[in-house]
Amino acid sequence: MEKVRNYLKAARVPKPVVRRLRILAFDPSLATRLATAAFNEITIVVPWEELPAGPVGEYVEVVDVDPGSGVCYHPVELDDAHLLAQDGLAPSESNPRFHQQMVYAVAMTTIKHFERALGRVALWADRRVRKADGSYVEQFVRRLRIYPHALRGRNAYYSPDRKALLFGYFPVAAKDEHNTPGTVVFTCLSHDIIAHETTHALLDGVHPRFSEPTNPDVHAFHEAFADIVALFQHFTYPTVLESQIRCTRGDLDSESLLGQLAQQFGRATGRGAALRDALGSFDPQAKRWVPRRPDPHALDRTWGAHARGAILVAAVFRAFLLIYRARTADLFRIASQGTGKLPDGEIHPDLTTRLASEAAHCADRVLQMCIRAIDYCPPVDITFGGFLRGIITADLDYSPEEKTSFRIVFIESFREWGIYPRGIVGMGIDALEWPTGEDLMKEMMADGSLQNMPDQMRVQLGRFVLEASRNWNLESDRFNVWQDLVRVRQFLWTWLREGDSLGRDYARLFGLIIDHSAPPTVKRKDGQPSVEIHSVRPALRRTAAGMTSTDLVIEITQRRDGYFCPRKQEEMDAPGSPPRGARDPKPDFYYRAGATIIIDPATREVRRVIRTPGTIADNGELDRMRRFLCREGSGADNAFDGGLARSLSTLDPRERVEPFALIHRMGEVR
Repeated sequence: MEKVRNYLKAARVPKPVVRRLRILAFDPSLATRLATAAFNEITIVVPWEELPAGPVGEYVEVVDVDPGSGVCYHPVELDDAHLLAQDGLAPSESNPRFHQQMVYAVAMTTIKHFERALGRVALWADRRVRKADGSYVEQFVRRLRIYPHALRGRNAYYSPDRKALLFGYFPVAAKDEHNTPGTVVFTCLSHDIIAHETTHALLDGVHPRFSEPTNPDVHAFHEAFADIVALFQHFTYPTVLESQIRCTRGDLDSESLLGQLAQQFGRATGRGAALRDALGSFDPQAKRWVPRRPDPHALDRTWGAHARGAILVAAVFRAFLLIYRARTADLFRIASQGTGKLPDGEIHPDLTTRLASEAAHCADRVLQMCIRAIDYCPPVDITFGGFLRGIITADLDYSPEEKTSFRIVFIESFREWGIYPRGIVGMGIDALEWPTGEDLMKEMMADGSLQNMPDQMRVQLGRFVLEASRNWNLESDRFNVWQDLVRVRQFLWTWLREGDSLGRDYARLFGLIIDHSAPPTVKRKDGQPSVEIHSVRPALRRTAAGMTSTDLVIEITQRRDGYFCPRKQEEMDAPGSPPRGARDPKPDFYYRAGATIIIDPATREVRRVIRTPGTIADNGELDRMRRFLCREGSGADNAFDGGLARSLSTLDPRERVEPFALIHRMGEVR
């Protein structure tokens, strides 16, 4: 009997590693056109997990309730043997169960791009729950909920309040060669919209303060970053990539589906073209597509979140195109016998394959550079220039010895679009690189800001790093990782505020003010200026040289009350003024400052310190934010209300808990 059991055990089939699912590479409109039908329906692989009906997995839960129709659609069972044998359901506009399969597959693909770049399991933003005593507690969110048919309307958005993606649907009103009146457009069937909204949720999990408007770039960055991820996911699908290489004869500067987002939605809303195009736009007067050229003055006259974000997307996409051109120039010379101009007719299939391979490699590297950069951005007040510094610094840490032009090309492209950081002395790689802890320690030793020697500080930091990295690994349960990192945040908070002189020195190094020199309007706890440890995150990455790099990424901020009236601000910040009490009127806005700190547990060194432009006591930065919110000195609308600033006491609560629903309003999915 024992021999039989051993035989059966040996013959047991191992658990699959991946699951194959059919999706639409773009949207249903391309499935009914002869030129695009062949590559629009594709099969992708996602990590294997056992899926109850929904599907409900480790990261996402699809809930298909349609409030507009009062219907709850039957959930798809992707573990059904028949569906497993067919790689899931066939693409269908009319089958809600395929809609469920589509949102699950694309969301999981997007999540895995993030996990590979950031080197850790994805965690959604915590849910803040108010207790009976008025304080708040953070709750773990295991799954992001996805509602494929959440609303009737031309919208889809990520809800930070519900921790959910909500997709809309609407009837087509236009009648032309692309649209049939009376048919329905489902945003949950657009690959690009799903990837875009999932990216909003993932970015919120890393930087929850990036939804707070502090300058014109903040919301524009959220929109642009989500577009960048959606665009470059196109390049991970070989059939799509090769078809577009063949169609453009390898010239990816020309109009193609690779640079467009949400084709069906854009045409159904009367645009005549895709919702957005990184390479150009449709000219309604000329009735043709017009390529977009770099404009260093574009940012100076562009303020809306979507229009401004499109400039960042164009800069990143241009960087990709410059890299692609450089890496394929030899192939074009060989194929054209040195002229650089290909002969008429279709290009050779072998050349198509080689060009597609180079395009996929370049796109993957660019996408990974952009995602890794979010760990190298300040925790609040993100700017396009700060993002560029994050891209350059993250890539230096990833590939310090690389001599190719990836970093240089990004600088060139951003300069052509007029994107640069504030307060730098040049646009060279060394000027854009965020400083190391060692660099800042030397500066502070020179001006007497540090009480302890750097060697002593590293020994003390080693104790914290050991405590922080003792219990987690990439195979751990996500809830256990979250619990451990919450404990580490509390440990670090106590050390910085109540610890010895070494802890206070590190607070100074990170740009925090925790002594009596902090203005009275700085948030306090027990009479002392408080700090907020947003997160302590692990990052286990493989470098370009094949080595494994382990980091701790820490986000710390401080908060200060801000007032629209400068005289009121001076009054509240006057020497001797008591800190604001619970009975005082609410401030008009909050000004935050802080830093993202990257620590190497192996060497106990502070690898990078990414500070906001000013400290919490910086009146100049506070005034800059005030002028932005009050629409002074620029044509920029502020966050949601057309430039008419409103205080926290009068602000519509929806504008704080549902920022993306409001950004995506006006009848457009963004």
